[in-house]
Amino acid sequence: MASRSATQSTRRGARHPSAAKAAKAAAPTFRYVETSALLAALLEQDAAARSALRGRRRRITSALTFTEASRALVRARVAGRLTPADERAGLRWLQRFRRRCDVVVVTDAVLARAGRPFPVEPIRTLDAVHLATAELLGEPPQLITVVTRDSRVIDNARALGYAVE
Repeated sequence: MASRSATQSTRRGARHPSAAKAAKAAAPTFRYVETSALLAALLEQDAAARSALRGRRRRITSALTFTEASRALVRARVAGRLTPADERAGLRWLQRFRRRCDVVVVTDAVLARAGRPFPVEPIRTLDAVHLATAELLGEPPQLITVVTRDSRVIDNARALGYAVE
């Protein structure tokens, strides 16, 4: 009787367990977080960016991200967009975010790849470092979603086969 019930539920549209596993395996597994998305979440309180940074998928970013974000906080304070207290709160937020990420160092290999052409030029050097880092993770592009708000990074990430959020 149990096998009959399983057959009936399959006929009614229920997914077979192996089909559910295959669908889950096909979904991107990693989120590469580029600085523009992090800053949109941190400085602009962008709900979509904040949502993209949450979730259970593994978050990966470059060490460069935290330098860029820290500099953005300093610039915002100096320009009067943030109070010193807001800057400190932003730095604490960055520290918490860093603990939840796998941070990739900027290696000679990353720099060498960043120095070569990308599919959609021109691209700024720091953006090229982010894309090179994602490329050198050693994972197929289908397993990585690039989280960004930068149009040049979006265009290149898509051209390289990555999903973009």
